[in-house]
Amino acid sequence: MNQNFWQGKNVFITGINGFIGGNLAKKLLIKGANIFGLIRNHSSQTFLYFEGLEKEIVIIKGELTDKDLMSRVMSENNINVVYHLAAQVEVGIGLKNPYLTFETNIRGTYTLLEAMRIHGDLIESAVFASTDKAYGTYGADQMPYREDYPLLPKYPYDTSKACADMITQVYANEIFKMPIAITRFSNIYGPGQLNFSALVPDSIRSALGFSRFIPRGDGSMIRDFLYVDDVVDLYLKIGESLSDNPKIISGEVFNAGTNEPISVRNVLESVYKLIGNENDFEKILHLMNEKKAIGEIQCQYMNYDKVHEYFGWSPSNSLPDGLSKSIEWYKKWLNK
Repeated sequence: MNQNFWQGKNVFITGINGFIGGNLAKKLLIKGANIFGLIRNHSSQTFLYFEGLEKEIVIIKGELTDKDLMSRVMSENNINVVYHLAAQVEVGIGLKNPYLTFETNIRGTYTLLEAMRIHGDLIESAVFASTDKAYGTYGADQMPYREDYPLLPKYPYDTSKACADMITQVYANEIFKMPIAITRFSNIYGPGQLNFSALVPDSIRSALGFSRFIPRGDGSMIRDFLYVDDVVDLYLKIGESLSDNPKIISGEVFNAGTNEPISVRNVLESVYKLIGNENDFEKILHLMNEKKAIGEIQCQYMNYDKVHEYFGWSPSNSLPDGLSKSIEWYKKWLNK
């Protein structure tokens, strides 16, 4: 990889206030990129502000669904690379408010794509983040998900991301030939994840004594957990490789996970043991026995064969290592 590739590149990140966008921005700034970040609502309670990164980037306030704004972002800032990470990601909100989920995840995606098509003459690469949930429900004997699996979504969130993927591929195919790759990663966790409806931050906060963990299922669901630093590393590899080899990579879908499936119950146990709070875990285990998750797929995890073949990537952080790093970050955040 070219060590100077990112120097002076104009990079637009949607969802920069999210923990993945914030971690990506942090790494890109180190590499010398100029960062433009879309923020819908200003909040100082984010990784971006906690790490002091907001002073080093150009903040653009507005809605992803605002076509005029997206057009101005492209035409006025000479954008070279796009990372589309903004989304309504909560399964529960998808069930309660499908309209918001479809509006953000589908309309927001094609609004950005149109702005890129019309005004993005300088764009070298674009990475659009999807999710493993876009595949829908497959049996445990069909895991891990592979990129050639048909998309069979059932719930609003899953469907919104599957639709966005199909629209994105229209722009990347032989009609418009835009340099775009789609990523479908497993459950991402790590420093800055402040969506406390997610398992890892919720369990860390409760194990540290700052909240009470309320189980949303019996803990039997099987998942795959990917540390955010590994995700950022892969995003950079895809962005650079897509710029260098658009004919090979554009339109491709890339899965990534650790290929080490684990139950939600065992993740919880790992968190509580690392913090030294086994007694509270036993109480939670008792509460979980009668719970049944609603709107969740029972078993899903990824392999990373394709990204290893294309980019030589494999995850560097084991779950215990990633959880330990995350716990240390949350201690600082919660005690600030």
